[in-house]
Amino acid sequence: TNAQKKVIREIYQDMKSGRQMNRLLQGDVGSGKTIVAFICILLVIGGKAQAALMAPTEILAQQHFANLRKYADLMGLSIALLTGSTKKAERRKLHEQLQSGALKILIGTHALLEEEVRFQHLGLAIIDEQHRFGVAQRSKLWQKNEDIYPHVLVMTATPIPRTLAMTLYGDLDISVIDEMPKGRKPIRTTHQFDSHRLQLNAFLRSQIEAGRQVYIVYPLIDESEKLDLKHLMDGYESISRAFPDVAVSILHGQMKPEAKEFDMKR
Repeated sequence: TNAQKKVIREIYQDMKSGRQMNRLLQGDVGSGKTIVAFICILLVIGGKAQAALMAPTEILAQQHFANLRKYADLMGLSIALLTGSTKKAERRKLHEQLQSGALKILIGTHALLEEEVRFQHLGLAIIDEQHRFGVAQRSKLWQKNEDIYPHVLVMTATPIPRTLAMTLYGDLDISVIDEMPKGRKPIRTTHQFDSHRLQLNAFLRSQIEAGRQVYIVYPLIDESEKLDLKHLMDGYESISRAFPDVAVSILHGQMKPEAKEFDMKR
């Protein structure tokens, strides 16, 4: 889209300015941030450097890896995934390839911040869902290079008014993708009260019967003494009761990677 082109131009200007880029890229889900990130990665690899993309969860890191790998493979570029569940032998190989410069693109979670993860020359650090990482974590990525800071691109799908963004991210220049690729359906957001639960369930039923899937997000896994919020275990039981004939599954951060993987495949 034209919005993507505009944003890529802004990033490219930053990259060749001779100064370290610190830019926030904001765009709705589906606006095409990932392909913009990939094109920026290509600019960096073209300049004989490496790129890293850090995501807050293993599932998100795996999604990015699966998406970007399609493009990287077509172009013969080496790409790897590093998370908490990456096996030791695999890590060793990965560390060697990073330091020799053979590995060009590394996607991962907080595992990227570990001391032993060293690059030959990190040119670009991309951080997805920026609000899930602290400033200290972000700066750890900067220190992966001995002599020169890498460019930093932080991405978020959370719409932040420009004035607020200036307060939250005063150190960042801001780029916005404010246009959707053709063919994307508009997203409808509605607000319902608990008293409308029966109507909501009827709506969910109609979506399931139309062959679609539903996911429901809860703020907590278990009941909390301090917070009066609906929690996942309670929600799971009530949804299972409301839809006894439908396969219902749970996914949360405390589950083992194999269990998560099993449910994601389902």
